[in-house]
Amino acid sequence: MSAPPFLSDNSHYEQACDQAVAMCGGNLRSTIKALIMVNEYLETELEELQAAVSAGRVPGKRSNSNAA
Repeated sequence: MSAPPFLSDNSHYEQACDQAVAMCGGNLRSTIKALIMVNEYLETELEELQAAVSAGRVPGKRSNSNAA
């Protein structure tokens, strides 16, 4: 039984990690802080999207009420 493809090839994650560290000037603490901040932002976005879907609103879809 082999590992799923996303686990067997880490090169994408290694490159992403290297890029994140480089963007933070090589400072690992800053890199971790930035990743935590981005994760919190994405969690908030996901919660808002889930709330909109639960309320019957589909974000990004325009209503046809203004159609000619």
